[in-house]
Amino acid sequence: MEYVKFGNTGLDVSRICLGAMGFGDPDKWIHKWVLNEEKSRPVIKKAIDLGINFFDTANIYSMGESEKILGRALKDYAKRDDIVLATKVYMSMRPNQPNSRGLSRKAIMTEIDHSLERLGTDYVDLYITHRWDYDTPIEETMEALHDVVKSGKARYIGASAMYAWQFQKAQRVAERNGWTKFASMQNHYNLIYREEEREMIPFCQDEKIALTPYSPLASGRLTRDWSDTTFRSETDEVQQSKYDAMMESDSGIVERVKELANRHQTTRDKIALAWLLHQDQVVSPIIGAQKESHIESSVAALDIQLTPEELAYLEELYIPHPVVGAL
Repeated sequence: MEYVKFGNTGLDVSRICLGAMGFGDPDKWIHKWVLNEEKSRPVIKKAIDLGINFFDTANIYSMGESEKILGRALKDYAKRDDIVLATKVYMSMRPNQPNSRGLSRKAIMTEIDHSLERLGTDYVDLYITHRWDYDTPIEETMEALHDVVKSGKARYIGASAMYAWQFQKAQRVAERNGWTKFASMQNHYNLIYREEEREMIPFCQDEKIALTPYSPLASGRLTRDWSDTTFRSETDEVQQSKYDAMMESDSGIVERVKELANRHQTTRDKIALAWLLHQDQVVSPIIGAQKESHIESSVAALDIQLTPEELAYLEELYIPHPVVGAL
């Protein structure tokens, strides 16, 4: 495993981050393909055995069950001080209840305590805003996050899924007031969705902000023939909303991933992930895993070296896409 600094901080993280959205309870979540605790634990253990020290979850994943499963597994398989643990806040945790969602001071202070209880820890290393809150002044959000850090309940803060102007505004508000700034951006970024290259990624490069892209394999679309399906692809409406509209234009890119995989005598997921790992400012892609072999394959992608010509070949067919994620 390789380890790198987390953007403009002194924190060291593994080059692969294990995302825990796929661990939970299918009866409590919109995704029916998630693994229960019994099936999740071997995947988490495999990640630790292979040197992954960075784990990402969110309060909303299976309505808190993901945090519980991940927290119990990490307690059993690793030392807390050796783990970099991230969770998120924004989504509604109590449907139809006022103050159950968003990034108000009340919501942030309430949800950090609930997340820590479910995770079974006194602090998280990274506390991430899951979306932009259009109903709360950014000054209120950034001050509350700063207070979470100063209270010792989080070591760093990060953001996810917003427009570059919003991210820049949040950083400047924190800077002007002497509050904690975001150390990372968890954005939607892969070979068939590269809209982040226009503004968000250049801003993060300039500010030395860590990029931890989610959906690095486009929910599996980059790993198999376009005609092949899985239980997840057939039932995951979020995946369908992200990628179905551009299937025709994206098919050529998927074919080129297959071509390079054959040339390197490896699998397509490794090529797609290797492309992302070659991108400047990408610190640690967040991979989902349903099997131990998925972890092994992701770690093996670190050994794939793509030439500038191969990188350009993979990128050549991309055309502008509708914005997905920053909503």
